[in-house]
Amino acid sequence: MATVLPPPSKRLKLEAAERTRAQQDVGDIPDDLGSVRVQFFDQTTGEATGGPVSILVADTTVKNLELLLNSLQGNDASERIPYRFTHQRQAADEFNSTAIDITRDLYQSLLQPGLKTTEDAISLQYTPQAVFRVRAVSRCSSSIPGHGEAILATQFSSASSSRMVTGSGDNTARIWDCETGTPLHTLKGHTSWVLVVSWSPDDSTIATGSMDNTVRLWDSQTGDTLGAPLKGHTKWVRSLAWEPYHLQHPGRPKLASASKDATVRIWDVVSKRIEAVLSGHKGSVSCVRWGGTGKIYTSSQDKTVKIWRANDGTLISTLTAHTHWVNHLALSTDFILRTAYHNHTGQIPGSAAEKLAKALSRFETAATINGEVVERLVSASDDFTIYLWNPSSTLKPIACLLGHQKQVNHVTFSPDGQLIASAAFDNHVKLWNASDGKFLFSLRAHVGPVYMTSFSADSRLLVSASKDTTLKVWDVATGKMKQDLIGHKDEVFAVDWAPDGGRVTSGGKDKAVRIWRH
Repeated sequence: MATVLPPPSKRLKLEAAERTRAQQDVGDIPDDLGSVRVQFFDQTTGEATGGPVSILVADTTVKNLELLLNSLQGNDASERIPYRFTHQRQAADEFNSTAIDITRDLYQSLLQPGLKTTEDAISLQYTPQAVFRVRAVSRCSSSIPGHGEAILATQFSSASSSRMVTGSGDNTARIWDCETGTPLHTLKGHTSWVLVVSWSPDDSTIATGSMDNTVRLWDSQTGDTLGAPLKGHTKWVRSLAWEPYHLQHPGRPKLASASKDATVRIWDVVSKRIEAVLSGHKGSVSCVRWGGTGKIYTSSQDKTVKIWRANDGTLISTLTAHTHWVNHLALSTDFILRTAYHNHTGQIPGSAAEKLAKALSRFETAATINGEVVERLVSASDDFTIYLWNPSSTLKPIACLLGHQKQVNHVTFSPDGQLIASAAFDNHVKLWNASDGKFLFSLRAHVGPVYMTSFSADSRLLVSASKDTTLKVWDVATGKMKQDLIGHKDEVFAVDWAPDGGRVTSGGKDKAVRIWRH
């Protein structure tokens, strides 16, 4: 009797599919297309780098374009910078111009769809990608008990991945040493759940918001409370935002807190006084963001997003497009504002003036597009939609991002401002182009609602936390899962990827803090 071979395993099937795909990719570009003229433009300044260059269509892969641009810039082989290329396709309306990502080569992205011909001069905008590479976390290095109830919020220090803070339903926040996997300080004082934690950009102070209607400030080194609680809200505090470091008066940082009482309060952290009360929303304020251009953005359950002037608290404009509660906001500059003058090298300027100058320089570099400082905003709602805004130029949304089948819980920009990730109750994470809102990938692997996502510092990886007890790490270039992080015993509410890329922290209903490393 003939031996019946067992069916191929899932791994073998995936390998066979990869081989088939690779064979199809070879020879995709016809050999008889000749050459095409390409000119490079810096997306930040809008200035041309060199003149038009004629290259064979068969050689217009992203890797070859990178090599050509580096040689035009005079970079040595050891100094080569990885770049991301886009082609700006102008429409009749300037706000509807679309950016087309060059993912593999010019033939597949522009010539084959008929957007350009070999007779045209193709202008490509380039942005440098991170010169360092974050490795995907793959193992749980520490599982630390300590909290008596579910962990509701977590955040790494803005300086490094060696310390982080968590907020819990046991009325406390805790500071943890991630090097040794041990608790450093327990922050006691709140009389109800700690819903939100926020580390100041200069790494010196931690703010916590609670269901006891107060905000408390703590010394991040000693864990001591800094004076009395900030009282003023009449319902619980849902969101916190620090004033960007480059806008602060030296030694007088401010903090914005958003509450279920429909107000946002701006506090002077030193004197503990209320500087302004932003009252205008008709429902619970779900999220607050403090932008680098001196504006405060708030979202509410009254279906609106409001923009305020930070220095005097006056309302500038109201963005109305959503038809249900607005759950979350994100700014394209969030990562830079969070880290201020800290970067992946760990080098900190010596004087206060140098710190201020570096923070301002990093913000302007990240926010400048074609010579203008642009801070884009994205909002997520219970109406299943996400809207992308550029409030500095128009009060109409740039794009409506459709695709989720249930409430959208969380949105975030990648650190380089090029991508948007959204997490929803339909078990999916979706990736979108941040310049025009174009859909890129649907990341499917979770089997429960996804609560939160966080990008790695180099914008190449994404981690998502879900009700299904798992974390998943995704490669944003391909939309494929890199790692399935199993370890939590119940749903995972909070996740954060350290600004230096070294670690991921997560917490949830099982009361244990988990730290993940490569």
